[in-house]
Amino acid sequence: MNESSSAPERRVRQGMDYGETEDVNQVHAAIQREKREPRVGLEPLSLWLIAIYGLAIFCGGAYLGRYSGNFSGDGLDPLGGAPRSKKSATGPGGAGPSQELSQADRGKKIFSANCATCHQMSGTGVAGQYPPLAGSEYVNGGTRRLGMIVLKGLQGPLTVKGMQFGTAVMQPWDKTLSDAKIADVLTFIRQGWGNKGGPVVMESIAALRKELASHPDSFTEADLKAVPEDANLPGAEKSAEAPKPAANTAPPPPKG
Repeated sequence: MNESSSAPERRVRQGMDYGETEDVNQVHAAIQREKREPRVGLEPLSLWLIAIYGLAIFCGGAYLGRYSGNFSGDGLDPLGGAPRSKKSATGPGGAGPSQELSQADRGKKIFSANCATCHQMSGTGVAGQYPPLAGSEYVNGGTRRLGMIVLKGLQGPLTVKGMQFGTAVMQPWDKTLSDAKIADVLTFIRQGWGNKGGPVVMESIAALRKELASHPDSFTEADLKAVPEDANLPGAEKSAEAPKPAANTAPPPPKG
């Protein structure tokens, strides 16, 4: 009789006690009372904020690529810098009269700071985007079409040397560069890379600027084709004429 009554108790206590007999609800209630760890500052970044950061980085890179001037010493000046003079050593002490830069040399500095990013310092441009200046019919022809492009800009497709360029737009420079600087850079373009054009004077650019003052938009290829290839800037023919000798103002000899 005693052996039969103690048998169930031995079966229950058999092995180790892992706490199966405790109240499971109490354990869960204790877990639920625990507070979660704070997550301030660990929230995921908003997709809109990521897009804004990405756009800002892209715009900054595009601005540097357009206006950095290849990070050259001369390119850091957005207007190409003031004309500088070179000293020529003519004596033992190296002293001598200073020689100013030529118009083409001044234009090269302006080109390096403002134009080389698109047209390259070699004047070859970028295939399909920016037309070449070396050997271009718009450079070696008359000066009027080239002045129109630089002053008011160019938009739409353009065919140069039998190749079409239509993915890029040239900005107008009439609000950025002075008449003298535009004349200098056009002179450099017309005399560089084997081009055979003559110089451009500041007065001609000033006259064309006044003539195009009411033209708000950039030019297209059709506008340029409407201008004769050999058309020059206003006053270019007059400036190219040789100066006439001064009249003799000496009094006539007395009559005998």
